[in-house]
Amino acid sequence: MSTTLFTSVLHLDRRAISALRLTDAYSLHRVVYSLFPDIRSEAEKQASEASGIVFADMGGDAHGRKVLLLSDRAPASQVDGKYGEVQSRPLPPAFLNQSHYRFQLVINPTRRDNASKKLIPVRGHDAIADWFMSRAEANWGFVVDPQQLQIEKVELQRFADKAQRPVTLAQAYLKGVLRVSDPERFQHSFARGIGRGRAFGCGLLQIVPLANHSTSL
Repeated sequence: MSTTLFTSVLHLDRRAISALRLTDAYSLHRVVYSLFPDIRSEAEKQASEASGIVFADMGGDAHGRKVLLLSDRAPASQVDGKYGEVQSRPLPPAFLNQSHYRFQLVINPTRRDNASKKLIPVRGHDAIADWFMSRAEANWGFVVDPQQLQIEKVELQRFADKAQRPVTLAQAYLKGVLRVSDPERFQHSFARGIGRGRAFGCGLLQIVPLANHSTSL
């Protein structure tokens, strides 16, 4: 793909976590997005134009917290110029030219109800697995090995957004093996993130190429 992507890791120590009031999914969104210049217009935001930023919260311990980032522009080296540390590098172009990858992912499993047009959560591990595999090739350019797909857990995040509206976000933690079926679509999906909830830590495909693959794909 022509756009240079950057992979980064944001490290936050306990002092930074406290000073930045990092307590929920919205506050993490605020911290991550503060690392980048805001290049979208209000109209683009209202139209849900992609931000060019995808991230995954890797959690932490008593010493701090780590967040993985993928972006179409380089982030700042610190939050607000004084908190945390960002390690960043361009993604090698050949990284996305492989055929098989091992992946892990946090995704927001939802479907739109035909009658009400409302988004409803997909419930249950089997239903989430079916939902994910059925969308992977048509929407995201890859096929999932059903024998190696694991749903490790499903969590609900509850928080208030910028306008103080209540938000409930389902997050399914998946891992497995995929085969790229449409390279152009796959690269687009990787760069933008997949599914909904990307502004709040869903959709980042964390992938590792598989040189020697022995799957049922």
